[in-house]
Amino acid sequence: MADSLLVEDRDGVRTLTLNRPHRKNAIDVELWHALAEALRAVDSDDSVRAVVLTGAGGAFCSGADIGTGENVHPRRKLQRLTDVALALHNVTVPTIAKVTGVAVGAGWNLALGCDLVVATPESSFCQIFARRGLSVDLGGSWLLPKIVGLQQAKRLVLLADMIDAAEAHRLGLVTWVQESHAIDGFVDALASRLADGPPFALAQSKALLNDGAAMTFAEALGNEARAQPGNFATADSAEAYAAFAAKRDPSFTGTWAVPPASSGAGAERPGGTTQ
Repeated sequence: MADSLLVEDRDGVRTLTLNRPHRKNAIDVELWHALAEALRAVDSDDSVRAVVLTGAGGAFCSGADIGTGENVHPRRKLQRLTDVALALHNVTVPTIAKVTGVAVGAGWNLALGCDLVVATPESSFCQIFARRGLSVDLGGSWLLPKIVGLQQAKRLVLLADMIDAAEAHRLGLVTWVQESHAIDGFVDALASRLADGPPFALAQSKALLNDGAAMTFAEALGNEARAQPGNFATADSAEAYAAFAAKRDPSFTGTWAVPPASSGAGAERPGGTTQ
């Protein structure tokens, strides 16, 4: 993994830290590739139950690093952003953006691509693209209208105003605002709570919410009806009921609890008949 991306695993939580503090964690070519690879790797590791995305040195991310010249076609450059945005959106476990300092342009949309966003009062946010003669990217055109509505999304993108954490929270772009001395502990507790949850059920709920944003009510209900039986087939459903009855905290594993179907000659069919 690149030095510009730090990866730490602890108690089911994987923390990905953008590590270019001298550039306020602006993302260069190496970091785009490393981040896409790290995000795609999450779902291949069953020990990872939640992801925290943050930045080093008192900033979250100041966007794409446009200070490095490259002689490649612009579509190639944009493909790197697309790869990261899709990889983040497709992570099945819950994701948290821990924002300290600035989150600007693609950096802000990277945070918005997470399921939950925690910021400090000192955090600041800007869809800076118009100031650079650019249009919105890294999924901002999809994320912003869904969160704040079309008119506010246009205001944020077309005027490219910097807003503080209080306004971002009021608009629903930040889930919680925590004092700078308390944000680490708050995010640790939040990530731990998510990591202790039923992994299969949380993954299904996350997918249902993401998909439901672009569906009719009837289509969403159909998706829910298809998803729920899968939860009943895990040990977590029985564990939740047992823990409730015993007045204790449940221990969720996501383990598949349905015994495999028997196979081979002479296998018994329902009703007691044989092949």
